[in-house]
Amino acid sequence: MNRSFFAGVGCSLASLVGLVLFMTLFGDNVRRLFGASADALGGGAPVKATLMRSFGENEAYKAYGSRGDAAAPPAEVYAEMEEDVALPSTAHDTRRERNVSLGGAKKKGGGGRSEAEAAPSRSWFPETFLFEPLVVTDASGVATVPVRVPDRLTQWRVLALAHSRSGAQSGAVTSFTGTLPTYVDPVLPPFLRAGDAVRLPVQVMNTTDAPVEAPLKVEVQGAVVEGGSRTVRVPARGSVVEYVTVRVATPGPVALRATLGATDAVVRDFPVWATGRPVLQTRGGTLAAPRTLSLTGAQDAQAGSERVRLQVYPGGLGVLRSELLNAGGREDVAGVAYALLLAGRAPKLLSALGETRSAEALKAMHSPERRLTAPVPAQPGDVDVEAVRTGLMRATQRALRWSRVADVATAAMLAEGALSHPENPVLSRLGERLAAQVAAAQLPDGTCQGGEGWTLQRLLVATADCTRAVGAAAGTPEGKRRAAFFHARAQGALERNRAHVKDGYTAAALLASGAVSGSLRDALREQVREAVQRRDEGAAYLPVETGVVDATGATPTEAEATALAVLALEGDAKAPLADLGAALLAAYEPVNGWGSGRANRLALQAVVSLFREPLPARVRVVLERDGQVITEGTFDAKALREVLALEAAAPGSGGTHTWTVRAEPAVPGLGFSLALRAAVPWKQEAQAGLELAVQVPSDAKVGQPSEVTLQASTPSGLPLVLRQGLPAGVQVDTASLDALVREGKVASWDTEDGAVTLRLPPRGPGEPFQARFRVIPTLAGTLQGGASSLTTQSRPDLVSYVPPAIWAVR
Repeated sequence: MNRSFFAGVGCSLASLVGLVLFMTLFGDNVRRLFGASADALGGGAPVKATLMRSFGENEAYKAYGSRGDAAAPPAEVYAEMEEDVALPSTAHDTRRERNVSLGGAKKKGGGGRSEAEAAPSRSWFPETFLFEPLVVTDASGVATVPVRVPDRLTQWRVLALAHSRSGAQSGAVTSFTGTLPTYVDPVLPPFLRAGDAVRLPVQVMNTTDAPVEAPLKVEVQGAVVEGGSRTVRVPARGSVVEYVTVRVATPGPVALRATLGATDAVVRDFPVWATGRPVLQTRGGTLAAPRTLSLTGAQDAQAGSERVRLQVYPGGLGVLRSELLNAGGREDVAGVAYALLLAGRAPKLLSALGETRSAEALKAMHSPERRLTAPVPAQPGDVDVEAVRTGLMRATQRALRWSRVADVATAAMLAEGALSHPENPVLSRLGERLAAQVAAAQLPDGTCQGGEGWTLQRLLVATADCTRAVGAAAGTPEGKRRAAFFHARAQGALERNRAHVKDGYTAAALLASGAVSGSLRDALREQVREAVQRRDEGAAYLPVETGVVDATGATPTEAEATALAVLALEGDAKAPLADLGAALLAAYEPVNGWGSGRANRLALQAVVSLFREPLPARVRVVLERDGQVITEGTFDAKALREVLALEAAAPGSGGTHTWTVRAEPAVPGLGFSLALRAAVPWKQEAQAGLELAVQVPSDAKVGQPSEVTLQASTPSGLPLVLRQGLPAGVQVDTASLDALVREGKVASWDTEDGAVTLRLPPRGPGEPFQARFRVIPTLAGTLQGGASSLTTQSRPDLVSYVPPAIWAVR
């Protein structure tokens, strides 16, 4: 079945038009309520988006506003998943080829699919699948962009904006729907807690003109399912919702598979959290020799909660590959800047580490031929190019958004990442503009940024950041001249203020910026070496002294400081570089990296610089407790290119035990991080006069608001943080939280899966705190709530707890 959409976005025949295409999707109302849910798909076929010449006003374009700056980056085109799921009346089989043109819709077709055929393949589910930074029309004002639509059942919304060289603007909006004749969509929560018993809805959709009767089967690994097999009858152009009961007993991952006859199958997973208070111990180092560590586990750990996780980092290549997979999902300014920089430098870094095949694949990932090619799963040892491309799309869109009203600090963070993509006209021009903005902010004394309340230490670190950002734009004659002028003035400022550099972090930041040389560089290196400290297992790190901040005014992490130390001491024969690298490897987490965009950018550069040596063809890694093997693995050279995680249950770890980690053969460039986790029963605790009481609903109902009541007795004059744990599927009514802010009871609030955090302003003497907010349960069952905590902002180590309650939701 073919469909076409026609819309005008263009300009006069004599002008060229620059267009930006961006496709993303946002969750519908059902997914907002329940969390992760099924994505029904067939193998997506190519879509040709044709941009046709049509000038003048457009109502959809007006809704997004206009842009009058012809010199700004080209206008943008968005395609997003609309609020409703794919409707039967507009159903379209995504497995069939279509032609989609931007603009109004004209639909054709029909046709079904035999139940006897195999279920459609579901393998490609990106949230963002197209970002075209520059599409130039031909002489008639027409351009065609062939793309492949993802295998996701949804309504896609496309926004195209255009401008001419003279600055004239236009735009268009259209949408298209992808679906299957019949499909199943289990609606899952983002998490459950051990002991939960919930009724999960499973939606079955029929987009055909005839009723459908088929067997529905729901299977669960890691839990128990009740009522998982039945026959469902779905009316023509209709849907039914079936319910199954899932009971989870112990923490860990759970996988659910829902099958509708031979027509559709969906596999989704979610975690089960422990109900107790988490306790964690970590150790790290390198595997240049067997490492023996002493860990003391919790004596009262809850059954099933004791687990050990050994993460092994095979030098720079393994960490680089892991970060290429995960960096694109970070949304803050520093995270976006890091994702851009990583994607831009990845081919060069991979080539330097011997991964030439993946480097060439990344270089070619923007070629037009790839748009119509079905994504090929990455082979062992290869970088997942499709994941990198998708992450870069997200990061580019976020960078454009952040840069619209960028201050100097934001411009300094984004410039280097944007300039690492010289083949991308939008990013390269954006980077040049941001670098020029930073250079223009340099003060006559050579410093950069600054403001009321700034310390000299922060100003020096900010100047170092600006120096690096301006230097990144030295690829053009104008940029080179600007960077030389900025560098000379900045070096003078740093030399004049040398006596005020009192800590190792600031000294390392100045060295890593490249703004110092000669005797000043030697003096700062000595200061950094003296500030470095060691741990018992031999790893070295650079501590962050009290009162030291980064350019944003935030306290730097130890990982960021250690990475700066590596970059500052590179080439210094007296520096313990290998031991500093061991600390960085031990601090790395595959999903979160080193914790922040600033730390990630610096730490990855340091790790790649330190661990370039190739690994042996085979390495066996063993973890023992008191001489007994807990987990082990043997890997070949290709597998060793991944960041390896070995995880196992570790019952009986209470008390002090001797743990041994060894690699056979020993590998100096192989870092490890050992984490022993457990959950212990919550206890009512009150510290430093902090007392908290919580009342949860006694008879909650799905879809109906209920109230949570909080009462606290606290010392006067202290800003506090109150965190209230919530069961799975319970959503907070944000309007009730906004009301608390207006009443002055709460300064601000944040929500996340399973919790709401309230920041309370200081209270007067004897003034108690009492507040109510509404919640809306979306899952029926017996659900374990989370604990509540109350702490002061100035002393986060002083915490009062209220144990969690069990919620009964009908």
